[in-house]
Amino acid sequence: MAKCDQGGNDYDKAFLVSLGGQTYTFDSFECAIQKLAPTCPHCRVRIMGHGVEQGDVIYCCAHCAGQEGANALTDRAP
Repeated sequence: MAKCDQGGNDYDKAFLVSLGGQTYTFDSFECAIQKLAPTCPHCRVRIMGHGVEQGDVIYCCAHCAGQEGANALTDRAP
């Protein structure tokens, strides 16, 4: 069995996620999101979708970005 890097659970159906040259083991998507998903600097929610970016900062949506004064947003979604 593999041990979850977030919660420590030993689980026979664990899966691997590679990000930034590092590989993590998780027992659920919830654990993967909690450990790896960025957090919106305005509302503090985990960003599970594309979000919007300004420089190195990722926001969950244009509203939160605007509340933080971002005015040159990039959306990477096609």
